[in-house]
Amino acid sequence: MNLKEISTLSDTFGKSERMPLLFVGHGSPMNAVEDIRFSRAWKEIGVTLPVPKAILSISAHWLTRGTKVLAMERPATIHDFGGFPEELFAQRYPAPGAPDFAKETQRLSAKHHILLDDEWGFDHGTWSVLIQMFPKADIPVYQLSIDYSKPMSYHYELAQEIRSLREKGVMVIGSGNIVHNLRAINFQKDAKPFDWAMEFDSTIRHWIETGDHASIMEFQKLGAVAQLAHPSYDHFLPLMYVLGFQHKEETPKFFNTDFDMSTVSMRSMIYHQ
Repeated sequence: MNLKEISTLSDTFGKSERMPLLFVGHGSPMNAVEDIRFSRAWKEIGVTLPVPKAILSISAHWLTRGTKVLAMERPATIHDFGGFPEELFAQRYPAPGAPDFAKETQRLSAKHHILLDDEWGFDHGTWSVLIQMFPKADIPVYQLSIDYSKPMSYHYELAQEIRSLREKGVMVIGSGNIVHNLRAINFQKDAKPFDWAMEFDSTIRHWIETGDHASIMEFQKLGAVAQLAHPSYDHFLPLMYVLGFQHKEETPKFFNTDFDMSTVSMRSMIYHQ
């Protein structure tokens, strides 16, 4: 998606009462501080988006037993990684929390029991994207955890249950990666993605475009390609929430469609009315 298309999206958002829905391939935490094509796209898209009442982030980096929603007034910035430059550890994202929206999220989820949480914060799946997209940190932000023990259908159906948040002024961002295999990464500059990585990314893209959510939820039927794309599928689960929040009439606009380090798909998308 180029800048002209992003500008067109801005006009559409301005006429819509429903907040946009995003899936963001967040990749390396260094994207929070580096000026590269991925972070530049986040910045460019950030200026086109409407100002929501709150942002709900579903990050691959908050895995819990049971589902929790962050309900703090002032969440801390969590540096949940190691081996990176001190510059990255010095970053803070001091956005306020959204405890009222956290309680509303809990209320809307009648079939799925959600617990209020006051111990987590903003992990890098959330703040590394928002620090580029919304650098002023003046929009309330809260997170929904991911219960890794639950089946794909649980996450999808939970998102459907709380989907009306988008009509209440909440912008939803799922933060993960469509392909995420850190065991096979290639640090060589301009390294090309592996064939299996491109195959998986292309297949999921096709299913997203055609609205075939059932096949996406059964992605493991792809066998060895799926296992290579996700040795663990924590980074795939945020996509389940985004698809659950989607309305049938909405179509995706893709951006950051490249790979990083051969095995991390940065493919991202925006849904809007």
